[in-house]
Amino acid sequence: QSHLVRDQVPNFIWTDQRRTVNFQLLRRDQVMNHYARVEPFATKKGLCLNLRNLPWFEQADPNTFFPRCYRLAAADERQEFIEDFRLTAARSLIKIALERAGHVPVRMEQPLKSHEGQGESHSSSYPMPPTAGLGHSLPLLVEQALKVCEQHLGSLRHQDIDEDSPSPCMTDTEWDHFLRNYYHVVREEAGLVLSGEQRNRCQELLQQLAEYLPQLGMEGDHNVWIIKPGAQSQGRGIICTTQLEEVLQLARGRRASLAQARDWVVQKYVERPMLIFGTKFDIRQWFLVTDWNPLTIWFYGESYLRFCSKPFSLHHLGQAQHLCNVSVQKRFKLDPDLHPQLPHDRIWSCHQFQEYLAQVGRAGVWHQVMVPTMKAVVVGALHSIQDLVGSQKGSFELYGADFLIGEDCQPWLLEINACPSMAPSSAVTRRLCASVQQDVLRVVIDRRDNPTCSTGAFELIYKQ
Repeated sequence: QSHLVRDQVPNFIWTDQRRTVNFQLLRRDQVMNHYARVEPFATKKGLCLNLRNLPWFEQADPNTFFPRCYRLAAADERQEFIEDFRLTAARSLIKIALERAGHVPVRMEQPLKSHEGQGESHSSSYPMPPTAGLGHSLPLLVEQALKVCEQHLGSLRHQDIDEDSPSPCMTDTEWDHFLRNYYHVVREEAGLVLSGEQRNRCQELLQQLAEYLPQLGMEGDHNVWIIKPGAQSQGRGIICTTQLEEVLQLARGRRASLAQARDWVVQKYVERPMLIFGTKFDIRQWFLVTDWNPLTIWFYGESYLRFCSKPFSLHHLGQAQHLCNVSVQKRFKLDPDLHPQLPHDRIWSCHQFQEYLAQVGRAGVWHQVMVPTMKAVVVGALHSIQDLVGSQKGSFELYGADFLIGEDCQPWLLEINACPSMAPSSAVTRRLCASVQQDVLRVVIDRRDNPTCSTGAFELIYKQ
């Protein structure tokens, strides 16, 4: 058969390697399963840069669904990250102070603590005595954190708009000293006593900041950030850290070549994810684009969960606890402490997830909160980069979006993958990967001749 068609020009091209095709040589009547130039949203640095433009296209705030992210090679973004890291450390110290003093602030409490693993507290809350050499300075440390956060709140409220140059609360040297003490508080679990006036200021300040910072609730109190190569896949090179200097070393190219350092991004880690039996997971959600102008998006009705191999812990930042990618987790053995109801192949279908949600009293959140939010996020993300993609009429492309679910059931977009893996790594993915490819063909081939034909599990969620 291949001999008979070897001299024929194909009108339908399906390849798992975009780089094997020269898009400039494609004829207008040729259909291909990829688009050119998808880097603006299918790479970590592209998504980091271009989602900021979303408010220009629709009334949506990317901070409500995409953890704040910075490109380390861009000097202005690197400085923004440093300021963000410092402010997040100050907010984290305030949370720690309240929690260790026994006064968990409103909106910071973890819901659903009664069921196995669901909503387990991730924060440090230990009744420890003051650490030698630091205990006497802890009230001063809390006072410093309060002052910088109060100044930040004033800036968010534009109260400093008439000031020529608002003076910072602390110099770089003072910040370095503050961070060293903060690291000590988190690691050594130093005891903490608040005055009544400080306690009230802490509680009121966090409540007021929550009105302006949609990511305050997911921050936790360890100030964990995740560093990612800007254009890699399958979890390669990803590091979790709580150290500002470690991030800046990457920016300076000390842990990688300068060429690699130019592509690194640093993103706020979601410290308060929803857990299943004490274990972190994320969701791989497929969607299909059949046209970029007018933008036409199909959302797949099924998805699957990917679990980590070890129980979630912010005291250990290894990949086995924190990166759900199948390519990463297959390198680790299942931890013997994992709950027996977790799957040995680390994969659940979305239907198994819905059954679990029903068992813990959240039966409606999948269809009422999670799926509608994921659909809106996909549409918004593609809106923001629509004019940057190299599109060709008649072609199409399947993408895989990775979402993390927060403890409040809100999805957070982690990344969007072109050429998502279709390897049957489990019984669930063996069925789903075959189905999604078959349904893609229904949408892009069968529907051309018969607009009323079945499109399988694909739902048309947006047509411009």
